[in-house]
Amino acid sequence: MKKVELLNLKGEKVKDINLNEEIFGITPNKNVLTDAIILSMASLRQGTHKTKNRSEVSGGGRKPWRQKGTGHARQGSIRAVQWVGGGNYGTPVPRDYSKKQNRKERQLAIKSALSEKVANKELVVLENLEIKTPKTKDMKAVLEDLKVADKKVLLVVKEFDENLIFASRNLKNLVLILADEINVLDIVGTDVMVVTEDALKFIEEVLK
Repeated sequence: MKKVELLNLKGEKVKDINLNEEIFGITPNKNVLTDAIILSMASLRQGTHKTKNRSEVSGGGRKPWRQKGTGHARQGSIRAVQWVGGGNYGTPVPRDYSKKQNRKERQLAIKSALSEKVANKELVVLENLEIKTPKTKDMKAVLEDLKVADKKVLLVVKEFDENLIFASRNLKNLVLILADEINVLDIVGTDVMVVTEDALKFIEEVLK
């Protein structure tokens, strides 16, 4: 049975708690994990790139000069690609880059990422997280007590409260998400994952 220390806000050990080995103790599937990362990054692309092709630029549709006898190379339209102001060829058009991964693979990828965090001792579990004032210094003090202030931190909670949101939003090295928003990209993209005990139970319930 995988065990991890349950800490208070001062970084002091409260007790040991058990982790579900089917979620936090599996052998990471590198292929599925890599696919999930690529798909997540692809879904972040806006896909709004656009340039005009020959049929979309302004300009006459008739020949700029007659076919023969001018000494010039023959031309069909000033909208052709070789003209300044002409249309582009093979240009990008708006598209949706998002791709889908089936539910089992998506869950396996998250389990693989979580198991790596545990194996690398990069998972911190908090008994609770109560921020009394909406001040950045209060959240910074918590991170310092947990000895993670110099790292990029993923903070996972069951529910948001106003003080927590305001105290966290100015910390560039802190990513705050809800337990039901947990994803592979945030897990692997941070150095340490800090999760509250109730959020941990929610994650185990969803992924079991």
